[in-house]
Amino acid sequence: MAKQHKFTVTAARGMLPLLADELKQLGIKNTKQDQGNIRFTGTLAEAYTVCLWSRVAIRVLLPIAHLRAETPEQLYEGINALPWEDHINELDSTIAVDFNSFRSKIKHTQYGAQRVKDAIVDRFRTLFGQRPSVDLYQPDVRINVYLKHNQATVSIDLSGESLHKRGYRVSNTAAPLKEHLAAAILLSAEWPKLARQGWALIDPMCGSGTFLIEAAMIAADIAPGILRDYYGFSFWKQHDKELWKQLKADAERRRQSGLARCPVIVGGDADASAVEAAKNNIAEAGLSDRVHVNQRDLLEWPRLAAELPKVGLFVCNPPYGERIGRTDELHYLYESLGNIINESFAGWRTALITDNAQLGKFTGLTLFDTVPFDNGPIACDVLFYRAPRPVRTNEFGASPTQFVDEEQEDQEQAPVQMTEQGAMFANRLKKNKKHLAKWARKSEISCYRVYDADLPDYALAIDVYDDHIHVQEYAPPKQIDPEKAVERLQEAMQIIPEVFEVPVTHVALKVRKKQRGKEQYEAQAAKHQRIEVRENGLRFWVNLTDYLDTGLFLDHRDTRQLVRELAKGKDFLNLFSYTGSASVYAAAGQAKSTSSVDMSNTYLAWAEDNMKLNGFVGDQHQYIRANCIEWLEQAIEDDKRYGLIFLDPPTFSNSSRMEGVFDIQRDHVSLIKHAGRLLTADGELIFSTNRRDFDLDTDALAQFVIDDISTTTIPRDFERNKKIHRCWRIKPGI
Repeated sequence: MAKQHKFTVTAARGMLPLLADELKQLGIKNTKQDQGNIRFTGTLAEAYTVCLWSRVAIRVLLPIAHLRAETPEQLYEGINALPWEDHINELDSTIAVDFNSFRSKIKHTQYGAQRVKDAIVDRFRTLFGQRPSVDLYQPDVRINVYLKHNQATVSIDLSGESLHKRGYRVSNTAAPLKEHLAAAILLSAEWPKLARQGWALIDPMCGSGTFLIEAAMIAADIAPGILRDYYGFSFWKQHDKELWKQLKADAERRRQSGLARCPVIVGGDADASAVEAAKNNIAEAGLSDRVHVNQRDLLEWPRLAAELPKVGLFVCNPPYGERIGRTDELHYLYESLGNIINESFAGWRTALITDNAQLGKFTGLTLFDTVPFDNGPIACDVLFYRAPRPVRTNEFGASPTQFVDEEQEDQEQAPVQMTEQGAMFANRLKKNKKHLAKWARKSEISCYRVYDADLPDYALAIDVYDDHIHVQEYAPPKQIDPEKAVERLQEAMQIIPEVFEVPVTHVALKVRKKQRGKEQYEAQAAKHQRIEVRENGLRFWVNLTDYLDTGLFLDHRDTRQLVRELAKGKDFLNLFSYTGSASVYAAAGQAKSTSSVDMSNTYLAWAEDNMKLNGFVGDQHQYIRANCIEWLEQAIEDDKRYGLIFLDPPTFSNSSRMEGVFDIQRDHVSLIKHAGRLLTADGELIFSTNRRDFDLDTDALAQFVIDDISTTTIPRDFERNKKIHRCWRIKPGI
């Protein structure tokens, strides 16, 4: 078991509830809230995770000692006695000391810091004949001493410098919004949930772009600390480099995957220099393809409303009378904001930060919450307003328009700089693409697999979906250096859009892993950006970003075609129907009726949409929400019969909507027997599974005639992976 430590995480005024929620989401349980901080007991991995992933924390401290310090001499002696050589390297190290005092006899913080520094330096001089030097900017080890009621808590500052410094701010404007404050406002406005639902975001007074960047990082699941090249533990003697390397690699993988789920985020400013600063910062954050900014006056935004989604978050940091603008003139600005939102963005919520909450009344919008935050030395309030006329959206509403930056629309993408291995990967992609594209056109197929871990260094599955590309990364083996694996992934994600000649926004990445329970049914986002694809003359909706799977299992293409060939005049049952693609094929094969059974309303609605897309409507097509196992038992009691059944269950499920745990290897005999009892005398069951080590128990199923058709149902584009699925035709015995 990993060693447990006590840590202290600090936050600014008003942000402790947000920090507490963050720690909970990061899986940190043993927490205790104090004034200005939250303490927790956990592992070094958890402390590193807070440094990397917290959007509102300021510092992460590791207390190493508590000592009495009523006098400077007592402080010196206590600090000098601590084993600093366990934390600071003996040679060529640098340190810095932060000292704060509360109701203690040592009141002068600069003097207190000096005595702490002297005590550490003198210990090293005595032990090793040399001393660490002072670096106030980025020391190897930063020491934090907090003296309260003459009791000193001595800590190693693992953050090194304030965590609000993300590493993307290369250009500034007057009175910039701090990064952690922008994140706190967005979190308070429920932006993570809204972004997952596909809402857009506008900042019409974006300044240096802080709101826009923080919003994109939240929406795209980008760790706020991923760009930082310095932390307080970077040169700390007890730093676990391999652990940190793995955490960074995992974060980079999540970033690459999350970028495809980033909703529409746009900004503007009347000041050309602010727009330039914003663009520089956005580029430094690696978000130029996802966040668009242009110079425009506030009154120009209504013209753009038609190009944007109907729902979104309108967020901005208007000028304060304290620093910018005159207070007696600002009410006109707030009135204009309110008019624009009310008339052109009526389905949008609004969040404004101001040092004068009374100005908010001039917007004419309906206030539903106020949260106090400090913007630097200025006490401010964040005003949250309801949408003037809320828009009701459903799961499969119209896709939001992809906003295009006028200045970037005609820009060509810079050629990718490839390594030798990258060039090999690009060449393999080009070869596979050329080989399969002609076959796909002849077969009326617009979605197919073009690459499946052909080269060991690029463990990816790459599928074409019309003019979009879906990329899945197989989890790399533990023996592979995580940084090297991420470098390969980053390179691949640059090469793929170039080879397929598509925008980077048309490439979606997911990491494949074993899914447990209801994970397979949970949305990763909810952009609702479906695209239509063709397969064997039929049409299907797919969604490349919102779920772990796209809605169409490409390796079952030939199996679905078999369903079409067998379905004529038969009642067809599709168990665990997912998005109903097999039902579409059955209907196309002139099935007498189709029944699609699944326990997910989302997928049943999707199945019905797929059927309607192909013109298959009417009471003969049923969509049944039920636990398939329970439904089978009731169907047997009701003496239902089907001439053709398609059975493609999950390999494992412990969904909250099911009782107990389903395991395909353990439970397949019972499942097939139950389904078999619903077959007509001349009926047929097609059973398939993607579990690679699956072993069909033919002895226990001796009552059936079983034909293994696995080889003949592997499509041409999956020939490189013969074990992608197993499939059998099962008929009642004579």
